[in-house]
Amino acid sequence: MNDDVRNIVLGVAATGVSAAFGWLARTYLWRRRLRRKQAFFGLPENAESLLVVNRDPATAELAVHRFDVFALLELAALIKSCGAHVQMVTQDTVHQGFGERTEFCVGGPGSNRRMVAHMAAMLPGVRVNTDREPGPDRCAFRIGTEHYRMDPGVTEYVLLARLTAGERSGTRPVFLFCGQRAIDNQAATRYLARNHERLHRKYGNGSFVLLLKVINSQAYGPDVVELVADVTRAARTPLPEPETDPATSFTST
Repeated sequence: MNDDVRNIVLGVAATGVSAAFGWLARTYLWRRRLRRKQAFFGLPENAESLLVVNRDPATAELAVHRFDVFALLELAALIKSCGAHVQMVTQDTVHQGFGERTEFCVGGPGSNRRMVAHMAAMLPGVRVNTDREPGPDRCAFRIGTEHYRMDPGVTEYVLLARLTAGERSGTRPVFLFCGQRAIDNQAATRYLARNHERLHRKYGNGSFVLLLKVINSQAYGPDVVELVADVTRAARTPLPEPETDPATSFTST
């Protein structure tokens, strides 16, 4: 074998070895990111999850608002990317506890009974105005001592929460998407899909409650979202007993 042939063989071998190491490195990084994603969502390979569907409060029929449908589709894609399975159920047919399966619950207390139960059990510091009559406080949030009113189509708010029941090993989380309007629910699901790695770095696999602001949804849809605050402590601290005030419109979830 002359020098030219030997150099060619060595070059091909070096290229093959480099390609193999590159593939192994990319595969390792991809698997590590996938494991972190699965841990954050509580969705190991072939795990079962629950997707709780709300109803459109604007109609008497059993219908789902189109923006909530979009939110459900985005969550279903997120679950599938973890290699998990999803069971979709309506908000009035869920009769089980939480912690056994990861749950994604979409819609505010005015359209989702399951959300009412979760907020009462795990977010005692949150009140939502569920009065359907027009008024400045319609759909407003009270979190601790702060109030957040919506300006429809201009400024709206949504709560995005990851909650676990106790510290028992293997407990699956519950994700809540509680918006003042249906488009805000979709905005929260999209925010979670885009930022889950950053949220995992900050919170690990622990609980958090974030207040998000959806800006100018009438022009930008669910795409322009700002983080207002981490309201975990206020949301999980029970509110003091309210004084008797017949004029108040905030209801306990």
